[in-house]
Amino acid sequence: MLVLNDVWVNWFEGEDKGYNVCPFFEWRKRDKIELLDTIPLLYIEKELYQYIENDLDDLPERLLMKIHNRAIKNGRAIEYAAVVTNGEGIIAFDTMGYRIPLKKSRLIPRHERRVYQMIRMINPMSFSMKKLRNQESNHIFSLSREAMLGLSRRERELKQLLMLALDQLREGKNLDEVHYWLTEWEPEQYQLIQGLSFQKAWDRLYQHIYHGWTIKHEQFCQQMIKGQPLFEQLWDKANQIDNDTQIKRIK
Repeated sequence: MLVLNDVWVNWFEGEDKGYNVCPFFEWRKRDKIELLDTIPLLYIEKELYQYIENDLDDLPERLLMKIHNRAIKNGRAIEYAAVVTNGEGIIAFDTMGYRIPLKKSRLIPRHERRVYQMIRMINPMSFSMKKLRNQESNHIFSLSREAMLGLSRRERELKQLLMLALDQLREGKNLDEVHYWLTEWEPEQYQLIQGLSFQKAWDRLYQHIYHGWTIKHEQFCQQMIKGQPLFEQLWDKANQIDNDTQIKRIK
């Protein structure tokens, strides 16, 4: 079995979208960065790789048995942890003793290069699966990759915060309130907006927010969360950490 030694990982827990498992250049000082003594490396087929990267579901039994207690941290075995690649992307995972990839991490550039070198002359392994998703499951709290394309870590966090505010607006079912916020977004459409039902107004606002991210989105987010302590804390966290010095080099 292929093995990587002295591997830095930055665990993101409970993520079912690969875009939330940040690449090295987006790592922050306050992240959960750890050094693993050793971790097994598996070269797998593309479909299984996508399943691991963008899902939180049971891993193949044979894969789990293959990596059982093979990863080591501080001299102690980790029950199920590995680095997997399909030859195009790389992700590490730790099941925390369960059967699903609860913690996920990217690798530092030096280790990524090493992975591609190690698999250069071998073929991907095949593992039978009970099920594979035909398409990604997307909802307001877990947007599609298209909705996050090209955004920085800070922008993704703020967009997810804005979606939380939109969900709260939807749950309130207050027609005047949704009309107000939609008018804030497109004031030139005031007359049209006044004739919209709650659902049509909310759907229209959602579509505006869903696509892209601009300074207008950011200002709108700040307006919507004003006076809500939990949301304001999330706003402050995203913006405060964004000013931290990024990790430039890990030896």
